[in-house]
Amino acid sequence: MDFIVRDEIKDYALRSTGPEPRLQIELTRKTAKTVGKIGMLTDRTVGRLMKILVAMVRPRLVLELGTFTGYSALNMAEGLPEGGKIITCEINPEHARIAREAFDASPYGDKIEIRVGLALDTIGGIEDPIDFSFIDADKIGCPQYYEEVLARTRPGGIILFDNMFMDGRVLKPEDEAARVIDRLNRTIAEDSRVENVFLTVRDGLQLVRKLPE
Repeated sequence: MDFIVRDEIKDYALRSTGPEPRLQIELTRKTAKTVGKIGMLTDRTVGRLMKILVAMVRPRLVLELGTFTGYSALNMAEGLPEGGKIITCEINPEHARIAREAFDASPYGDKIEIRVGLALDTIGGIEDPIDFSFIDADKIGCPQYYEEVLARTRPGGIILFDNMFMDGRVLKPEDEAARVIDRLNRTIAEDSRVENVFLTVRDGLQLVRKLPE
């Protein structure tokens, strides 16, 4: 990602972004120590953006595909209104266990439900309208996730995709995952059911709003 955002620009953005809660800092350290793969965590700029977006939308139901160790869900939970809840899906039981510990140590434990299993199974089990979704699961499945989630999203609801630059590989997509995400970016931009903006934050975010029918 360094060629997309230079280190000095990234550092400036972090310095110019408000602080994150202590629990997120501790979870980042624990993830680095016990799991590694620290690049799979959203960073503070993305986390703070998600919190603000959720606070603006005031969702009753948030769906997250790709819990990892729970950092992004904690940020979204901060912005939830009274009565709001998050359903988050994770395929790795060990990652889900670490996330559950973090949720239970937070003020938001009773607002976050983890479902361990395949993302499509979790989506298929959603009965209430979705107000806000964060999709950070396997990239090959993202086009199908998009269609299934969009169908269950209320008009005016928001879908946020992470890693849509694919470390810059979408500029010259040679592997399957990069080709899939490149096509999805173009599909979203041309989709008359939604309006969107591609944000050049970190590894690229697609911010999508479902239009009234």
